Amino acid sequence: MPSDLDARLSQAIRAREGELVALCRDLVQIPTLNPPGQHYRAICSYLAERLGKQGFEVEMIRAEGAPADSTEYPRWNVVARREGKRAGECVHFNSHHDVVEVGRGWTVDPFGGEVKDGKLYGRGSCDMKGGLAASIIAVEAFLETCPDFSGAVEISATADEESGGYGGVAYLAERGWFSPERVQHVIIPEPLNKDRICLGHRGVWWAEIETFGRIAHGSMPFLGDSAVRHMGAVLAEMEATLFPLLATKRTDMPVVPEGAKQSTLNINSIHGGEADHPEDYTGLPAPCVPDSCRIVIDRRFLIEEELAEVKGEVTALMEKVKAARPSFTYEIRDLFEVQPTMAPEDAPIVRTTAAAIEKVLARQPDYVVSPGTYDQKHIDRIGKLSNCIAYGPGILDLAHQPDEWVGVQDMVDSATVMALVLAELLAR
Repeated sequence: MPSDLDARLSQAIRAREGELVALCRDLVQIPTLNPPGQHYRAICSYLAERLGKQGFEVEMIRAEGAPADSTEYPRWNVVARREGKRAGECVHFNSHHDVVEVGRGWTVDPFGGEVKDGKLYGRGSCDMKGGLAASIIAVEAFLETCPDFSGAVEISATADEESGGYGGVAYLAERGWFSPERVQHVIIPEPLNKDRICLGHRGVWWAEIETFGRIAHGSMPFLGDSAVRHMGAVLAEMEATLFPLLATKRTDMPVVPEGAKQSTLNINSIHGGEADHPEDYTGLPAPCVPDSCRIVIDRRFLIEEELAEVKGEVTALMEKVKAARPSFTYEIRDLFEVQPTMAPEDAPIVRTTAAAIEKVLARQPDYVVSPGTYDQKHIDRIGKLSNCIAYGPGILDLAHQPDEWVGVQDMVDSATVMALVLAELLAR
């Protein structure tokens, strides 16, 4: 049975529903598109002003020197901290403020924040400005209801999660903002569905593979050596041996959806031969044998796999192709790698959030692992803080889609869960 404190917190959240919707609309209407990184300072300033008025110590942090940071598109982050009446632990809510490109197929204004039929529409509403708004309302309701809390509450809005997080959480973690000495519990309100707790994610290895040839006139290809044909042999070998091998690798991690419980490989892009011409170019291509062809691979791997093994499989495949093709040469260049991570189900933030979900939704949560990475990778790897989960409103399948939306009731319910977590960790 919910306690009197739980009931008062739930009522405080319900009373703020209109404010929650208005806050989410305001956030959606700031078009923080990444790339290139527009309006980052604007959204951080908006949040800094709001939270500063409520007694938070607020810092605006530019990730100078981080990837993509520039004079035109500086990578701005905001971190706000409110200290309690007594010593205690710190609960931190981290949301990324950047959103992906709009894309085609919208029937509403992607930055209008339109609300209809209980849904708030707009790019980033689901991923993840709805979660950011819910966490702020949860904290504000908690502070009003429990003014004598112990410890500290932090809220951050960070840059560039959609492009790796290096101008956001990674930059902050490298400078101690997520060290276990100053932060003990982290919730990332990513849209994993309000009745699920995301414990972590699979690993990822991005690499570029380049095959080399020799340029020659296209009318005499026998005088050259086609790098594109070499890459064709690589792709054929992947289809014949690597993809079937990956299909046999399964995990005990509760990854969703079902297809992501196996190892996967995506051919992200392919470029070979003559470069693309400007759109206004009306001539024909030059007749050349291509001397270079590149692909980018996106390999997602399981907690049961070692990264060296993952890389070794690709190297072995390339050597097999090399043995069968005279003059075949290649390079593999690492682009990005992240180890799998998964918080244990008995971690404090997991147990507390699970109990709050059961109180609010009258059901036990599902425990899941994300098929792709998010900023937990930096909090765990750099910050050395494993007591971290993703939990927030929104349906994951709607992320990056046209007519993206977040449910108003989902935001209210998730905010209530977050407020109950705060009460359990800081006020009981």
